Amino acid sequence: MKLFKWTGPLEESGNLPEEARASLMNNDEEVLVLQEQETTLDNAIEYDVLDQSGDLPSGRFAVLNNIPVTEEGREIFEQRFNNRARLIEAEPGFVAIRVLRPVHSGTYVILTMWEDEESFKNWQESQAYGKAHAKRGTEDGVDQRPNIFSGPSFVTTYKK
Repeated sequence: MKLFKWTGPLEESGNLPEEARASLMNNDEEVLVLQEQETTLDNAIEYDVLDQSGDLPSGRFAVLNNIPVTEEGREIFEQRFNNRARLIEAEPGFVAIRVLRPVHSGTYVILTMWEDEESFKNWQESQAYGKAHAKRGTEDGVDQRPNIFSGPSFVTTYKK
């Protein structure tokens, strides 16, 4: 399965095709369009969906954890997400998740969709979040292995 992500300035959103405007989300800097079928949007970034759960269009708050991974680190990184605990799916306010492998770059995206920003923040303070990230910073954590990441990760958020 594929997913296409397009971002651009708010003033360009009026030029988008009707089907793209229906899924439009924004933040203070730009707009976001996610499409899970082939797209006609210029400059859309293509991803392979490695893992998925839930229905993206139902969400109103998107969180994209952008993680630059080296070519050498791809297998280890993907294995970590293939073996994830899947606790997030049971969290109140959770709508969907997509683990996205970049087709033409090195930045993976862990996309989660929520009913609202408060649901996402509540998850960050939950036991499930703590368990899902328990190995971070330890010798067992993928973040401590050499040559996995090509740069720091960063998070972008969007609202409907």
